Amino acid sequence: MDFTFLFIILALTAGGAGGFFYAAAKFKKDSEDAEKKAHKILADAEAHARETEKRALSLTEKAHAETEAARKEAERTQTKAEKILEEAKTEQKEIRAKLDAAEARILDKEKHLENKSEHIEKQKLVLETEELAIEKLKEETAKIRDEEKTKLEEVAKLSREEAKQELFNEVEKDAAEEILTKVKAAEYKAKEEADKKANNIIALAVQRLSQETTAESTVTLVPLASDDLKGRIIGREGRNITAFEMATGVDVIVDDTPGAVLISGFDLVRRYVAKIALEKLVADGRIHPARIEETVKKAQADVEKMIQEWGEKAVIEAGVVGLHPSVVKLIGRLRFRTSYGQNILKHSLEACFIGGALAAELGADEKLVKKACLLHDIGKAVDHEIEGPHAVIGANILRKFKLPEEIIHAVEAHHEDVAIESLTDIIVQTADAISGSRPGARRESLDAYIKRLEELENIAKSFKGVENSYAIQAGREVRVIVNPAEMDDLAAHKLAKSISDRIEKEMTYPGQIKVNVIRETRAESLAK
Repeated sequence: MDFTFLFIILALTAGGAGGFFYAAAKFKKDSEDAEKKAHKILADAEAHARETEKRALSLTEKAHAETEAARKEAERTQTKAEKILEEAKTEQKEIRAKLDAAEARILDKEKHLENKSEHIEKQKLVLETEELAIEKLKEETAKIRDEEKTKLEEVAKLSREEAKQELFNEVEKDAAEEILTKVKAAEYKAKEEADKKANNIIALAVQRLSQETTAESTVTLVPLASDDLKGRIIGREGRNITAFEMATGVDVIVDDTPGAVLISGFDLVRRYVAKIALEKLVADGRIHPARIEETVKKAQADVEKMIQEWGEKAVIEAGVVGLHPSVVKLIGRLRFRTSYGQNILKHSLEACFIGGALAAELGADEKLVKKACLLHDIGKAVDHEIEGPHAVIGANILRKFKLPEEIIHAVEAHHEDVAIESLTDIIVQTADAISGSRPGARRESLDAYIKRLEELENIAKSFKGVENSYAIQAGREVRVIVNPAEMDDLAAHKLAKSISDRIEKEMTYPGQIKVNVIRETRAESLAK
């Protein structure tokens, strides 16, 4: 019993010791596991920290690089802006120089007018002096007349009324002969001086503008780097050249001409658009229908911009201000219009300068005349789109933009579509004629020109009742003289219509031709 109790005690003691050691071992193991886990967590944290630091460093470097790129881009932008500013300053200086030159010309004109005013004042003083001398002469004549009256009464023993009548008749006779002689002399002198002054004015106006005019043709040459490009322009089965001609409205001639192709068309704007588009396509190398359509649209936009710039340049060169931008654009479109080979924009500038010179010499409103001369052919910018004479079309356009009526009437009257009424009308018509008729201005074969005028006259003469016909105004008008005994007024109107119909059917001519049938009756008698 005692051994059993002892054994139990020993067993309990051993179990407790074993439990203690087991707990101690487990605690140790758990401690080691916890320590390992702590070390692992610490290592992971350090690795994560290093990774975070690495990413932060990468982001810092990237931000630095982006900052540097942004700084360089800002520097490039600033450099570009400075260049644009410098170009703008240069352009402003050029415009200022032109404005200064225009101002100088205006000052010269004002000085000229002042000198002319001084001359007029001097002439006025001379006339006043002559008037005083005439008054004095009249007084002396009256005194002599009274003396003669007294002598006549004493010698002839005539009554006062009879002597007065006789003296009056004698003085009237002498005065009439003297007045007639002086009037004829004054008329001859005035006519001689007027002719000389007119010739000087026209010569001065033409001399100020003696530049050459470049004639336009209906064909434009586009050079090529090699003939191999012709095949690419034509394309497979001709699809490229067909697409190009459809998009531009011109004909492309690819012949045996080495290193070039020809663009043919009557419309200068289309031809110019086609030339720019083809040059861009050749330079780019990508020639196919989609690219052709895109390039042609861009070329059209470029040409529209160029037209506006040409109009603005012409307005500045002419010294004309206050025009609507749409009118300025129409002026630029005149760059692509010709008359017998003469460029209409250059012709309008010539007429502007000539008209300004004439206005300055004649004492007219120079600014008004120059504006009217610059705009006189504005209708030709759209006369291929609108029916009617270009002068009337131009006048209607200017009315739309509310220009002064005097300018509108001068534009409408420069080919006598309406009656000439003012000095401005005459100057504009004269400046237009001088610019168009000066040597080298317009290109037309003399033989073809003469043949066309002869054909025009012969058509009119072929009708019954026509006595004679005359082609005038460079073939723009034919005047038909009819026999009044063979043709009444109604028949004359019918004749004008018949002649115009036949001219339209049988002749080729630019613009319009006015048929003017004249029927008049003259009575003559001879005094022997």
